[in-house]
Amino acid sequence: MKKLLLGDEAIALGAIHAGLSGVYAYPGTPSTEITEFIQGNAIARERGLHSRWCTNEKTAMEAALGMSFMGKRSLVCMKHVGLNVCADPFVNSAMTGVNGGVVVLVADDPSMHSSQDEQDSRFYGKFAMIPTFEPSSQQEAYDMMAFAFEYSEQQCLPVLMRVTTRMAHSRAVVVVKDEARAENDMNYDAAAANWVLLPANARRRNDKVTAQQAQLEADAAASPYNIYKEGVDHRLGIIASGIAYNYVCECFPDGCPYPLLKVSQYPLPKQLVRQLLDTCERVIVVEEGQPFIEDQVRGVFESHNILGRLTGELPRTGELTPDCVSKALKGDASSSPDAQRSALNAEIVVPRPPALCQGCGHRDVYTALNEVLKEFDHPRVFGDIGCYTLGFLPPYRAIHSCVDMGASITMAKGAADAGQWPAVAIIGDSTFTHSGMTGLLDAVNENADITVIISDNLTTAMTGGQDSAGTNKFEAICRGLGVSEDHLHVVVPLPKNMPEITRIIREEINYHGVSVIIPRRECIQTFKRHAKERKQ
Repeated sequence: MKKLLLGDEAIALGAIHAGLSGVYAYPGTPSTEITEFIQGNAIARERGLHSRWCTNEKTAMEAALGMSFMGKRSLVCMKHVGLNVCADPFVNSAMTGVNGGVVVLVADDPSMHSSQDEQDSRFYGKFAMIPTFEPSSQQEAYDMMAFAFEYSEQQCLPVLMRVTTRMAHSRAVVVVKDEARAENDMNYDAAAANWVLLPANARRRNDKVTAQQAQLEADAAASPYNIYKEGVDHRLGIIASGIAYNYVCECFPDGCPYPLLKVSQYPLPKQLVRQLLDTCERVIVVEEGQPFIEDQVRGVFESHNILGRLTGELPRTGELTPDCVSKALKGDASSSPDAQRSALNAEIVVPRPPALCQGCGHRDVYTALNEVLKEFDHPRVFGDIGCYTLGFLPPYRAIHSCVDMGASITMAKGAADAGQWPAVAIIGDSTFTHSGMTGLLDAVNENADITVIISDNLTTAMTGGQDSAGTNKFEAICRGLGVSEDHLHVVVPLPKNMPEITRIIREEINYHGVSVIIPRRECIQTFKRHAKERKQ
């Protein structure tokens, strides 16, 4: 059977067909569509596969390990910066091992289309001594899921699967199975001596996992996804990984004349790399993200002429393109038709900066906040990750920082500790439950002189309107964390309520302790969607 699928959809369907029992994820572009596909899939609904969103990536990873403990197959999905959030359980999962297979799917975002950095998740796999897969096509993404779950159970290790934005969000025809594999039976085979990471147990597991690395590398060298193709011209050799392999192939529609090593399974297969280097005068490494392969090749094979991102043949930052790969492999491609079209588009397409939607409640929050803060000298507003980060841009210019999920409250507290007043934190509803609650507890415990605004639009809006874990629970959460009832307010951000909102913000800034204001109005996009659904 053939289907036209996004890379994310191919991954999701591959997992279902591989006998998945649950997906655990927090929405983050470009990984979100994986969980959404599973939520809407008929087989997943029929089987009752777990597919609800988690509070954050750490809870997702830990829940997936719990399902694995009982022998079932689980999938964890996140974007690259989400791997930072779940780093503790992810790294330790190599020490516990798995019972049922675990695949950790991470979608990297080179060029930072919707992210704070360009980190490359392959470094996490190497650091944690966990095998890493990197599909180079939608078909491989689908096929690799079954292979990854089987390999996870065979090696008793989780598997990291890394994709990038173009792989996740581009479509291709994929040949899929007609039937899904049955789910694993639940079992009680998980050995507590592996899963209880007391030092004595952890040291034993660390020795075992370290000893496994040679076998993992041998498996990578023999992998059907790591392919060595001989060429007739040995003046150059090419190592390519992930979607960058496709860019290389596009440069040679009649076949690549140079020896070409495709890498899609790690640890790096040094045996295959040595085979390439031994027969080529120079080798260029074409990989999406950071110079992960290039660094290792350069470190192991110092005497060879290694080219790539570090030597300037390919750009050091940002996404690769077929044009820049062509330039690196075949010379200047600036006069190619594609390059001419790109240059023309750059001239005729006027950049349009993102903006808060018309009718968005965040607009009224920033309008009120800016009005009040005019009355104070040197106010500082600490922002967070979400649609409301756009409050940094004109016309609001309302926030002074945005570092990572949940940092607004803790940064406001740190600024207040340094003597800053007023110190205001603005955080969204989903971000607050993701990683803002612990910061608020720190602030309450020290009665920090901060004002926290939880701008609640009743959804995880920035990634498309997924469920928000704390909907209709925020007042109770704040009370439970110790926020005084007298300094906990809920307002409706509308122009007609501006006098009330500005009065409350002013009063709470002048209160020297922790106060929380919750402006609550549904996201205009989900409001429109729900209104349309009600008419049907």
